[in-house]
Amino acid sequence: MIDPEKDPLRLDRQVCFPLYAASNLLTRLYRPVLSGLGLTYPQYLVMLVLWEETPHSVGSLGEKLYLDSGTLTPLLKRMEQAGLISRSRDPSDERRVLIDLTPAGRALRAAAEHVPATLMAGFGPAPGGLDTLRDSIRALVAALNAHVAGGPVAGGPAAGGPAAGAAGRGDLPAADPADG
Repeated sequence: MIDPEKDPLRLDRQVCFPLYAASNLLTRLYRPVLSGLGLTYPQYLVMLVLWEETPHSVGSLGEKLYLDSGTLTPLLKRMEQAGLISRSRDPSDERRVLIDLTPAGRALRAAAEHVPATLMAGFGPAPGGLDTLRDSIRALVAALNAHVAGGPVAGGPAAGGPAAGAAGRGDLPAADPADG
């Protein structure tokens, strides 16, 4: 029997779960604040990118926000219907769709400026550790991006680790990290 303190499959030993739970809880905290602006959390993220710089291609938005086109396209269609963004073909490459802010989308920025402070107020008077946490999460994202770009995680099934099976022995092609 595996010692519970050393069991690698215990939920409380996973790195992914606290990140997942924190993400879900943060999204829930944003929901009532953003509903007053008529935005969902993913729409707010799109607006943050566009408030920094426009236009953006659908592809560059997807890369920045870690969203695939199957998720992003319907989201952008709803935002266009709401009058926040416009979509147009790139004149230099008709295959690319460019996303730009409408005047209403630009104006929404002023109404959204309270969002970060409103959310921070929920963390109490001394949220100083949040800057350190954000920097640590950014470093984790960079490391995960390096793994995704470089192939399978060391020791995992496709890398020939203990759970390798046929994929790790070269009998079958390794899974493409972009598929999962």
